[in-house]
Amino acid sequence: MWGILIVGAVLLLASIKQINQYQRGVRFTLGKFSGIMHPGWRLVIPIFQGYQKIDMRIRTVDVPDQEAITKDNISVNVNAVIYYKVRDAEKAVIQVEDFFFAVSQLAQTTMRNIVGEVNLDELLSSREAIANKIKNIVDKATDVWGIAVNSVELKDIILPEEMKRVIGKQAEAEREKRAVIIQAEGEAIAAENLTKAARTLTQSRGALHLRTLNALNDLSSDKSNTVIFAIPLEILKALEKIDPNKNQKENGQSYL
Repeated sequence: MWGILIVGAVLLLASIKQINQYQRGVRFTLGKFSGIMHPGWRLVIPIFQGYQKIDMRIRTVDVPDQEAITKDNISVNVNAVIYYKVRDAEKAVIQVEDFFFAVSQLAQTTMRNIVGEVNLDELLSSREAIANKIKNIVDKATDVWGIAVNSVELKDIILPEEMKRVIGKQAEAEREKRAVIIQAEGEAIAAENLTKAARTLTQSRGALHLRTLNALNDLSSDKSNTVIFAIPLEILKALEKIDPNKNQKENGQSYL
């Protein structure tokens, strides 16, 4: 009697399986799918039944470096990270042998194909858009496996050394171009301001004399400066209006 009770107790304890909160259990009875085991203690009859635990948390797949050729025939190495989770535990067990390995392989081939459809400039400048495109393709393909892809992130895009030098020269030329444009714009603004200043000095009587005196005052503060005094044009014009023979005629002098 006691032996039967002990055997029964052992079988009962062996039948109790614990499913954690983040897990689901896929139960099979005589080899056929018979239901999903939710978190808690669940009974699995030995010999007749079996089960497989599936982690329902978000998982990470590190896609290793993939050598690919862009649309403009440039060889690059690209790696990425995929975040996904099991949406349907039944499909993840029944529809695919090893969903972790399958997702990794699908991501690698998809990434190579997408890189081959874009130019290098687009690959470098539109990483987020390309990552979203990879995500959508992988998510759609893994839907029948009960997998939901949350996001794809491109980690590194490794270029050949000669291509890095070319891009560096191109960036330097672009910086020089911007510097020349900025300098030209500054000179244009300065010329415009000088034109306005010259127009103001010309139109205002005495303004040029005041400006000249102000410049002389600034120069006189340093004794080491050599000052070359420029006679304003207005003074020369005033001298031209003076008759050089007028004073001599008044003094009774005449010229032959």
